Amino acid sequence: MSVMNKPDDVDDAAIVAAAETAAERMVAAREEIGRVIFGQEAVVERTLVTLLSGGHGLLVGVPGLAKTRLVNTLGTVLGLDSRRIQFTPDLMPSDILGAEVLEQAADGSRTFRFIRGPIFAQLLMADEINRASPRTQSALLQAMQESHVTVAGQSHELPHPFHVLATQNPLEHEGTYPLPEAQLDRFLMQIDVFYPEREAERQILLETTGADDANPEAVLQPGELVDYQTLVRRLPVGESVVEAILDLVRAARPGELDGEGGDIAWGPGPRASQALMLTVRARALIEGRLAPSVDDVVALAEPVLQHRMALTFAARADGKTVRGVIEKLKAQIA
Repeated sequence: MSVMNKPDDVDDAAIVAAAETAAERMVAAREEIGRVIFGQEAVVERTLVTLLSGGHGLLVGVPGLAKTRLVNTLGTVLGLDSRRIQFTPDLMPSDILGAEVLEQAADGSRTFRFIRGPIFAQLLMADEINRASPRTQSALLQAMQESHVTVAGQSHELPHPFHVLATQNPLEHEGTYPLPEAQLDRFLMQIDVFYPEREAERQILLETTGADDANPEAVLQPGELVDYQTLVRRLPVGESVVEAILDLVRAARPGELDGEGGDIAWGPGPRASQALMLTVRARALIEGRLAPSVDDVVALAEPVLQHRMALTFAARADGKTVRGVIEKLKAQIA
């Protein structure tokens, strides 16, 4: 298997040693998260993959499935400065970004001072993001894409790393506003959170209703996550994996194929291909492998593509779903 996107000056031995260390540290982080979050192993893995890839994640599920607790736990375990914003219909953009206030000095002179909003954090939890108005939702767009905000014509850099983990209630719930396609595309992955299995829910009952509740502890030191994000970008990717990504993403666009392409109203752009290139490497690193495989592409196809696609009215009238279309597309590359 030929290897693509590998710099000539890369020290293979150094990458192997760094990857082994990173894998051990991420295993320790997953174990620590598992002491607090029960029955959501796939959700935890995909969230860690999102952060290792340097992106933002959208957690979708009904209330009460520990989405907020997961984000709080991640901030502690990964050693990140984290903050939380509860999105409500009356939330304003300045409540997120910050605002300039006029101050008067003792000599009577007046100056404007910028007061930073809660977005100035390494890990921002946007809780129930789709309960805010579209105007407030759009306030996150520049920050998520460019890692800085502009207030009163002045640019303010956000901390590094900067990640948004947003929770979203299902759109059929009352009081929700659908996220615009442009903002959805800024999320590296949509991570669906489902009800736990019976045994996992039994463990939740036993572990969380007693006198003592487990509290997570920090595993990673500040700066470690940034080093691992750099390492992810240096891992080699085989040509077969690159071709699988291209085949999958291009097949998810309207008019590309005679089959499922006719059911797709609009599909993923090159940003989806970039997301898969990063996330498959991050997943391989978490599992202790030095290079991704086509299986990683198949495993991450749904969370990377589903929020970047929409079906035609005719397809939806026939009972087809985005998940169903993605399953058929995955079967073509598996």
